[in-house]
Amino acid sequence: MDQNTALGAHVAKALDWQEAHVGFDKAVAGLPPELRGRRPPGLPYSAWQLVEHLRLTQHDILEFCRNPNYAEPHWPDDYWPATDAPPSSAAWDESLAGFRRERDALKLVANDAALDLFAKIPHGSGQTYFRELLLIVDHNAYHLGQLVAVRRLLGAWE
Repeated sequence: MDQNTALGAHVAKALDWQEAHVGFDKAVAGLPPELRGRRPPGLPYSAWQLVEHLRLTQHDILEFCRNPNYAEPHWPDDYWPATDAPPSSAAWDESLAGFRRERDALKLVANDAALDLFAKIPHGSGQTYFRELLLIVDHNAYHLGQLVAVRRLLGAWE
């Protein structure tokens, strides 16, 4: 196995790694619907806002990696939901499913043996695929920690 393939496999594993911290699936498991839109005292976000932000940002990075016609969304409006609570249980479920689908798509990018992870993204301004994959691993870990903190403060964590 060459170094690019080995590195890609490691990055793909890190996208849902649970060895050093809580993974996405555990962080969202069993959160009661009535708590999904509640902001704990002193925090500026709800579980819904964090989950949807994770999904929206991951979607953006995936699109940047694979879409030559990529158009950068407007910050912060296109990266955060406008409401504290999901509009429905179906919206919550779709956000979770969308996050998982796009996480799996990013794993395919990381594991693509034909892709040089250190190659610059053709339509970017110098970013590499490796940089974008590391960015989303770091971003997700950061906000998953916040999601666990929200759940703790709401009394919805073991």
